[in-house]
Amino acid sequence: MCRIAGIISKKQEQKEIASNLKSMCDSMAHGGPDDQGFYQIEANGIAFGHRRLALIDLSPLGHQPMTYDMNSLVITFNGEIYNYLELKAELEILGSSFQTKSDTEVILAGYAQWGIEVFNRLKGMFAFALHDKNTNFSYLVRDPSGIKPLYYTAPSEQLIFASEVKAFNQLSKSYPENTDWKIYFLAFGHIPEPYTTLQNVFMLPKGNYLKWDHQLDKVVEIKSYVIKNEISKLSHSIDANIAVKNALHLALKRHLIADAPIGVFLSGGIDSSLITLLADEIMRSDKNKTQDQPLLNTVSINFENPKFSEKPYQDLVLTKVNAKHAEYQVNQSFFNRHFPTALAALDQPSADGINSWFVNYFAKKNGLKAVLSGIGADEYFGGYPSFKRMRWVNILSGLPPFLFKSSLNFAKPSLKRLYYLGYKNTVGKYLFLRGFFTPDDIACLLDITVKEVDGVLKRMQISVIPNDLEPEEEASWIESNLYMQNQLLKDTDSMSMQHGVEVRVPYLDQDLIDLVQSLPNTIKYKTTKPKGLLIDSFINLIPRKIWDRPKMGFTFPFQYWLQEDQYFLNAMDVSKNMKASQLIDKFKDGNLHWSKALAIYQIFKKKTDK
Repeated sequence: MCRIAGIISKKQEQKEIASNLKSMCDSMAHGGPDDQGFYQIEANGIAFGHRRLALIDLSPLGHQPMTYDMNSLVITFNGEIYNYLELKAELEILGSSFQTKSDTEVILAGYAQWGIEVFNRLKGMFAFALHDKNTNFSYLVRDPSGIKPLYYTAPSEQLIFASEVKAFNQLSKSYPENTDWKIYFLAFGHIPEPYTTLQNVFMLPKGNYLKWDHQLDKVVEIKSYVIKNEISKLSHSIDANIAVKNALHLALKRHLIADAPIGVFLSGGIDSSLITLLADEIMRSDKNKTQDQPLLNTVSINFENPKFSEKPYQDLVLTKVNAKHAEYQVNQSFFNRHFPTALAALDQPSADGINSWFVNYFAKKNGLKAVLSGIGADEYFGGYPSFKRMRWVNILSGLPPFLFKSSLNFAKPSLKRLYYLGYKNTVGKYLFLRGFFTPDDIACLLDITVKEVDGVLKRMQISVIPNDLEPEEEASWIESNLYMQNQLLKDTDSMSMQHGVEVRVPYLDQDLIDLVQSLPNTIKYKTTKPKGLLIDSFINLIPRKIWDRPKMGFTFPFQYWLQEDQYFLNAMDVSKNMKASQLIDKFKDGNLHWSKALAIYQIFKKKTDK
């Protein structure tokens, strides 16, 4: 995993392009601390930049941007290709030669052999730019699950891209603020793709490539490259359990490939516990070591307050694995000391993600360069309450419009959010389920009208829920394409890369996702317990005490700590906005969730606050 940037422009002087590109890459050095590289082709005004976090082929041969085929191809690549060894073997049979042991070169060789068809053959998390001198085209490409970010802008015969939005602020020509971002943020708790805080800077859609024609100096195509493989239908639970077990086993095996130290975030929940137990099984079978030699690295965070600690469950898992475990306890003093740095690390505003900064801080402290995370299991195996609520959401959506408008008169936020169902679209359903502030509160916080808020939210161009989904499938679609995509993955990438740590997400292995989505609902959601299919598939591996307990989200004691954090409270200037002032007073009294106070901070932070 790395950080990439690039400028394609015949309008700028080469020196200006080089200076701008270096500034962009320097601003992302935290995500690529091991090396940097630049590549320019003056004739086409192409400049690619790279900051490297070395995990596969740690030698100088893995340096990027990387060229191939007599310099006719050049790439700057961020991510990991987990099936690169299989692709490499296939390409060698076809006559391809390799100078490195990297997965980067496999992308280049694959493109030389198959053209853009290689994009769909790649299994992993990736965002890259590839230039083909022979065709005079360049491509921006993003993985099917959108794990890795890739932002771009294409103003007047130019193309500029980067792994972080903040990198665009380093350009000699500044980009104006997106005037709608605060509405998006207060409604969602994040800024949903494709939007950003900057005007005309967008996220490339996942599973898509952008094609740039150097002769025409413009984007000629943004298109999905994903062609799903047909999977044999399984109609029996036992067959499905075996298939899921095999698919996740293969996913873990792929995700454990690294030439640098790798570990697992062990929270004590179902998802991380299963990854830990399965990774231990794989490493024991793959490594010829004695049982007393730790094979697996695990990292856990705990707190003095037992209400937030999952230590008993972590310890239970640790008794069953041969791991080198690192456990850290976060107290209020430590949190207060690092909280300003964590806030500043956000690439885009978010009402979450701070906990991820701390987890990755300790992973780095423990010498790890890559860690496995449980993101994706809830979204695809039915771990959220929305899987049971979706049927009622669809029923409520059929109520008369005047009832939705009157719902803003309710005092309870969950009832006020009924208003969003009046939008009669995907945005409305999501905001009813997971919406942050309601339109009346957003209007008061931003000194605008509810009509203006409605107008912005109704005009949003985001992915639309397919029409042929059952309620549980619809919930999975919303949770994976909106919540996970825009909140969890974006925050995880931003905060992990601040420490130069790569987070891998085996539950988002494409083969596993395709398998689960091919299963009938009667199998996927057949049990009363959340994530029943996943649990049943590994019932002999996961201790009952891990899965047979109430779900506990990983969070810090923010509610208590932030109420007493003077940096946080004093950094907000809410005196001129009555609504913001009232809400912060409620927060101080313990009557407003910390995440909403964090959102208000990001809207009302003082100009002098960095």
